[in-house]
Amino acid sequence: MDSNAYRQFLQLERTHWWFRGRRKVYFGLLRHFLGGRSVRRALDLGCGMGGFLEGLSESCERVFPSDISLESLKRCRERGFGDCAVSSGYALPYRDASFDLVCMFDAIEHIPDDARVMAEVARVLEPGGLVLVTVPAYQFLYANNDRIANHLRRYTRGRLERLFSEAGLEVRRNTHSNVFLFPLILPTVLGIKVLEKLFPSRTAESDHTNLSWPIPRFVHDLLYGTFAAELPFTRHFDWPVGHSIAAIAQKAS
Repeated sequence: MDSNAYRQFLQLERTHWWFRGRRKVYFGLLRHFLGGRSVRRALDLGCGMGGFLEGLSESCERVFPSDISLESLKRCRERGFGDCAVSSGYALPYRDASFDLVCMFDAIEHIPDDARVMAEVARVLEPGGLVLVTVPAYQFLYANNDRIANHLRRYTRGRLERLFSEAGLEVRRNTHSNVFLFPLILPTVLGIKVLEKLFPSRTAESDHTNLSWPIPRFVHDLLYGTFAAELPFTRHFDWPVGHSIAAIAQKAS
């Protein structure tokens, strides 16, 4: 990921509605799926600056951060998570069946060969282990935000299902997220894409995502509440549309 985007994410993860909403919905979905079970060993693959580590530790006895960026892992150690490993995802430095849970929070879209990574994830999962993947949805929404964040692609639920299936993993949940705000996000992103076509040179010079746009605190709280409001429904069914996707798959016992 671009270093400027890393710094933005680190600054905004505690207060920005998008980061707060993702944590609320994704961890809520995971806790519901686990049904109160505690996970013994979890791998946060592509952990970035470690924004999900603390939340994962609430359901997991031990959390292992892994990322290709040494700067990111330094931040993870500062958060108190020292079991760090540098890895691109293609050759994880762990034995077979090392983890009960592997999470990739908006990570796999950064990796050229996602099938190779998922096969490696399946290798380090113990029988019956789970993988939780979150990704941005719909390639037609690919815009400057994605370029700054070094996204190689956006996904559909069908593509994620095929990715899991090719790795020998069974899909257990496959739902869109950021659902209630999607009717606002969709025209906004499409409008931004039009501006990018009209003013390509100005877009190319930009090194900030729209997450850095100044928003009053009460608007952050309103947007967060709207995002989080989908969770009671997400616990029980998979949403057919939304700005992102969250999926859980399981390795055969």
